[in-house]
Amino acid sequence: MNDTVSIPYADTPLPAPMVYAMALTGLVVLVMLISTLVRYLRADPLTRCSIRQASRIRRGWPRLARTLGLVATDRTPTLLQTLSTSGSNGGRPEPRILIPEVRTKPDRYGVVVSMKTVPKVGLEEVQKHASHLADAWGCTRVSVTPAKPGHLTIRAVRDEPLLVPYDLTPSGKPPADLSVWDLGIDEYALASTLRMSNVPGVCVAGLPGFGKTSLINGLICQLAPSDAVQIAVADGKVSHAHEGDYADVTDRLFAFVGDDLEAANKLFTRLVELRRARSSSIRRVLGSPNMWAKGPSKAWPLVVLVIDEAHTYFRDYKGSDPATKKFAALSADNARLVEDLVKKGRSVGMVVIVATQKATGDAIPTFIRDVCPVSLSFAQKTTEAAVAALGEDIRNWPDANPVGMQDSGFVGVATMASQGREGFTRIRIPYVNPDDTARIARSSARHTADPTTLLAALDPHPLTLVKTD
Repeated sequence: MNDTVSIPYADTPLPAPMVYAMALTGLVVLVMLISTLVRYLRADPLTRCSIRQASRIRRGWPRLARTLGLVATDRTPTLLQTLSTSGSNGGRPEPRILIPEVRTKPDRYGVVVSMKTVPKVGLEEVQKHASHLADAWGCTRVSVTPAKPGHLTIRAVRDEPLLVPYDLTPSGKPPADLSVWDLGIDEYALASTLRMSNVPGVCVAGLPGFGKTSLINGLICQLAPSDAVQIAVADGKVSHAHEGDYADVTDRLFAFVGDDLEAANKLFTRLVELRRARSSSIRRVLGSPNMWAKGPSKAWPLVVLVIDEAHTYFRDYKGSDPATKKFAALSADNARLVEDLVKKGRSVGMVVIVATQKATGDAIPTFIRDVCPVSLSFAQKTTEAAVAALGEDIRNWPDANPVGMQDSGFVGVATMASQGREGFTRIRIPYVNPDDTARIARSSARHTADPTTLLAALDPHPLTLVKTD
């Protein structure tokens, strides 16, 4: 049997296994090249630019790493080096230069670089050179964050994602995890989420027309398909449900009030009574003092109360005439009731989203605002307003300060305190077409139920429950 293959113009025949191996290798390379070409041709223009950028990053990385000092010198010879030099006049092998390995993943905004660290080149060292990497790669900014042990994620953003509005068509599917809400993308074009487990209150502030209501409508659209969520809205901008920004979602609300202080007071009272009844029943019904230990369910849903233009309900009325005194008493009682929900509603599965233009103490009482663990702010005109919404620490992060986001290009961009780490992050909120919002509300209207009625079905003997309208 002939185990060799004759190759034209070759001096000696090659063994057949070697020829087959070379042919297989060539076929694999050809398939990879075709796959890369197809992926490149099918990509949109921005992603194509990122694919070319990723290629340049990989090719230039060994030289750039040496230039920036992001390499390590290993002077300890390997076993192979020791054996190869043992007979050569006792010569010592040259030290090895260890260059971190990188892999790239392009998208339409830039490139995600995965780096495997080497000794003395880790998170701190690479973060120090983030601006140099941005310059070398032609990027707007570069972030360096830890991934798994021994690995870093370098996000290189070529264009400014915050200035690129994007639309979102909701799927209408219930979220897989109600403790995590999707917000949009951050300034590095990475998905931004809000961890809502054990969060009783969210404060949203910002100038008119910059995205507060769009954010809330988007969250309602996201939560509505789940039968484990029930939503109520108090909108201080309108008088009736068919008016204003929430007209498209009324089918999915178990309660709605407008700018009537007395109607709002009745709703807040009703929810406080629900909170008390849940607190009384939770151990008997759920077997735990905290709803989040098991998560929301159809029978015990997460109750979300949205209070938009909150200053309408908390205004400090001044005057001695009977009408003004009545309004002052209602406002004070509204503040007391909402304070109860924010301070005591966490464990029983109740969340209050309070929105206003300027989150100073005259719009949202500080005893409510300051106990909301999560705060977001769209554009603000003054530093005072930014500090009221986000806290004093925003003064130390000028790049994220919402005072600098008054340009029309930042409509739909909010600043939020980073969860789990220091500092603030800016987020581009997606735009959801009102037609899609109405579609989601209609299709999920069958899930709408009064949580008081649901609790009564679970526990016939809670605290006295307020009758629903």
